[in-house]
Amino acid sequence: MKKAFLYLVLVLMAISMILPFLMMFLISLSGNENIFTDCKNVNLSFCAYKHVFESIPVAKYFLNSLLVALLTTLGQVSVSALAGYGFARMEFKGRDALFFIIILTMMVPPQVNIVPLFYLMSKLGWINTYQALIVPGIFGGFGVFMMRQYFESFSKELEEASRLDGCNSVQTFLKIALPCALPALATLSIFTFVMSWNSFMWPLIVTNTESMRTLAVGLTIFKSSFREITLWGELMACSCICSIPVIMLFVAGKKYLINNPMDGAIKE
Repeated sequence: MKKAFLYLVLVLMAISMILPFLMMFLISLSGNENIFTDCKNVNLSFCAYKHVFESIPVAKYFLNSLLVALLTTLGQVSVSALAGYGFARMEFKGRDALFFIIILTMMVPPQVNIVPLFYLMSKLGWINTYQALIVPGIFGGFGVFMMRQYFESFSKELEEASRLDGCNSVQTFLKIALPCALPALATLSIFTFVMSWNSFMWPLIVTNTESMRTLAVGLTIFKSSFREITLWGELMACSCICSIPVIMLFVAGKKYLINNPMDGAIKE
């Protein structure tokens, strides 16, 4: 009985999370005149998607966001893994103080950094470039903290065994520690990708041409073009387009979030 109740709760929670996405998709396929009518009278079509693609360069916005999100994720995961392993395993002067400073950056609201960061981008001549959209997102205290905590709990026996086999520190990191850190890397990748994909304020400030706009900025400007009536079908179509990469990323990375590569690696 208790198990059945638990399953019932889980099913209800799943439905409550899936239902908004399903409604979003159905509304995007409905004509604006049919959205608030009885579901039996709704004629499904892709007119809303066609209108969105005809009104704004969605493909360009989508590619810009995808490029920025992928490169930002790759850069932050690489930097965080290297820095986290260094803080967890290497002894050097000022290590704890430097790590404390990195942790402090997590407590500073991102809005505080916008003005000095914009000033720095302008001095570098990076305004309205991909560098300005990508480089600031590569470095983050959360990623370093997360990877450091993971490598702190990583088995030292595996590292010692690899050194007995002749591996140096770099080889141990690349061949032993990094492959075993796939769950942490997958989690950090998903968080970073979603944050970069949904980023609005910084791309809005640092870009000033349509060709450099990301999807979040472009679709917001498209929404602001509505004057007398809100085109709900087009808005839901835009929302569906925005959701596709995030859903695909989660589906592709969920097995790394669930499975633990360390299982069976060490015999007690």
